[in-house]
Amino acid sequence: MHNFITYYLGSGLLGSLVSSLLPFVWVMTYALVAIYLELKISAHMQDRLGPMRTGKWHGWAQPLADVTKLLQKEDTIPTAADKALYILAPMLVFVGSYAAYAAIPFSPAYIGANINLGVFYIIAVSAIIVLGILMAGWASNNKWSLLGAMRTAAQLVSYEIPSSLAILAVVMVVGSFNLNDVCAAQSGWFWNWFVFGKFPFLFITFIIYFTASLAETNRAPFDIPEAESELVAGYHTEYSGMRFAVFFLAEYANMFTVAAVASVLFFGGWNSPFGTFMSGPVWGAFWLISKGMALVFVQMWLRWTLPRFRVDQLMYLSWKVLTPFALFNIFAVGLWMVLRG
Repeated sequence: MHNFITYYLGSGLLGSLVSSLLPFVWVMTYALVAIYLELKISAHMQDRLGPMRTGKWHGWAQPLADVTKLLQKEDTIPTAADKALYILAPMLVFVGSYAAYAAIPFSPAYIGANINLGVFYIIAVSAIIVLGILMAGWASNNKWSLLGAMRTAAQLVSYEIPSSLAILAVVMVVGSFNLNDVCAAQSGWFWNWFVFGKFPFLFITFIIYFTASLAETNRAPFDIPEAESELVAGYHTEYSGMRFAVFFLAEYANMFTVAAVASVLFFGGWNSPFGTFMSGPVWGAFWLISKGMALVFVQMWLRWTLPRFRVDQLMYLSWKVLTPFALFNIFAVGLWMVLRG
């Protein structure tokens, strides 16, 4: 499969550059929309209106005003901070979030890098985020930042295990690590999607993956690394202005990454729910983004619904609930495939 960008612009530097910048344009646009949705969803769940004045119509320009304000704020670096690491940390976090987009199949005709180990590439490159957060906590020379960074490292390392095991169950069914092959295995009508029982146990797999993905993105009820009631703001306490905005952007980019991967693994990816109707390269991108945004909405919904876990509850859920269930799930899926021949 050839990337349609490189098809029209050639396989040279220009085609590669445009191809790599498309996800960046999407991330910037999506982040503004996601911030607006977060403001409105939280407001309506709390029986209030949220922003209504900026931009006049339902406060649509509020995210633009927030970003403009952040860009104009003074860029401060604490005197006792490790300056080089302090500056590098937000860049590293964003690189880890953005690099994952290379293996996400947005449509049958557009995927940044159609690599055979696409699933594990995303898992591996996302681990860079942990390094960036640890770097931010250490370089800030602030006890709250360091505590938040250590919590993040423990949380992400713990929840990568059930997340990876859940992904492995889907890989066993498809027989490929390539996310494009996973989409192709779910072609046809929506009842062919893995989440709807084409194979038993894959609905449980989705619940395990989605729960673990919430923890990997530090979203409530797993927002312990940023617990404002305990740690001020966690690992980014000392950051302001544009550097804080980069952390913010990386978090929202990571939210869509895990939602898009869940859409590909369990909800057909770029496949139309209606078989060949409304399918094709453009419609494929529409369906993947729509499914991803629907799961992002669920992430926001849960944030404003569930109370925050304690640290011991967080670890208990990972090591004594999700991981054993994920291991049993792999055994059950393997047994089913053997019995089915």
